[in-house]
Amino acid sequence: MKLHKAAKLQGIITVPGDKSISHRSVMFASLAKGTSEITGFLEGADCLSTIECFHKMGISIEMKKGSGRVLVHGKGLHGLSAPSATLDAGNSGTTTRLISGILAAQNFTSRLTGDASIQKRPMKRIIDPLSQMGADISSESANGCAPLVIRGMPLHGIDYTTKTASAQVKSAILLAGLYADGVTKVTEPYVSRNHSEIMLHLFGADLSTDGTTAIIRPGNPLYARHIHVPGDISSAAYFIAAAAIVPNSEILIRNVGINPTRDGVLKAAKAMGADITLENIRTDCGEPAADLLVRSSSLCGTQIGGSIIPSLIDELPVIAVMAAFANGCTVIRDAAELKVKESDRIAVMVENLQAMGCDIEATDDGMIIRGGNPLHGAVIHSYGDHRIAMSFAVAALMAEGETQILESECVDISYPGFYGDLQSLR
Repeated sequence: MKLHKAAKLQGIITVPGDKSISHRSVMFASLAKGTSEITGFLEGADCLSTIECFHKMGISIEMKKGSGRVLVHGKGLHGLSAPSATLDAGNSGTTTRLISGILAAQNFTSRLTGDASIQKRPMKRIIDPLSQMGADISSESANGCAPLVIRGMPLHGIDYTTKTASAQVKSAILLAGLYADGVTKVTEPYVSRNHSEIMLHLFGADLSTDGTTAIIRPGNPLYARHIHVPGDISSAAYFIAAAAIVPNSEILIRNVGINPTRDGVLKAAKAMGADITLENIRTDCGEPAADLLVRSSSLCGTQIGGSIIPSLIDELPVIAVMAAFANGCTVIRDAAELKVKESDRIAVMVENLQAMGCDIEATDDGMIIRGGNPLHGAVIHSYGDHRIAMSFAVAALMAEGETQILESECVDISYPGFYGDLQSLR
């Protein structure tokens, strides 16, 4: 993908459905009794991997391509069938980790794998707590990564404290807790995104929260629901950044989820001086949403770390791009989790921003970005990471000359049509 500098960006955009909520809607609906209708579903590669996994376990799922509407004919908590083939999560860490919590309690053995990226991502963080619950999970390569072999076993409830705030780890344990013989509690240092808690409660699970602890009591069946998926704030982040850095720009982004465990990008952008107005604020299926009006503004450096990190971990690459165009120094810390995403996002952001002329350095848990200097086009190595590719598509809008993004098609993982939407605003 080749991109050039933009004079201004103006228009109205609707981003695809939230990836985290789309994954969970299919998983939980498959475990519910009856037919659930999902609207606003993200038809990205990651979420399609989740659908395919449940197809292989006997769940009938109907989807008309391009409609965002999915019908899931759930069979209840104990309705899954042994898959006849390996379950393939593709590039999706959410699929891999969450489905492991479900598979751990089934009355069959399954093999779970993914692409080359997934086979390098750490799974010990779910293997350990699930094993404490009585699960039989082994890493086929004995390296704590996929492929995983999961032999379903009777599970018991645990009281588990995580070292890092991770919605995927928390959700895997809570899903296993649906099948346990007693109460399961998960305590985090900070509250990670809480889509699982909201949706499990909506489907009828006996779930409560106490501070940073999520508590699930087994025994309640799940029942089909209609789920409307709001627009993904992680996808909206690229347009927030683009409107903020390109002069004379104004973009209205419709129907964006603003869950307080996910809205860190709004807080960080506003701390940098971004002009963002929330309009038409509402709640649907327990999830708050709003339209975001973003205008170009003069940005300044800021400090990003601590409890806000779990709420913007996926947006940190594009926040780093904003920081490159902000006056002054931005320090991102407490974000070592970036190293074990689809790529080592700290190393990759530093490599590519330096190639564009940015004064940036890596730290053990983040980045230091000295912004305000002009950037120039460069050849960008995305390493097949969708968030890297989209972040540098935004950077290209303010860089002199041509920017080339290698493996640019990886954006299809979370945002098919991203480049077209960006072009429509020029």
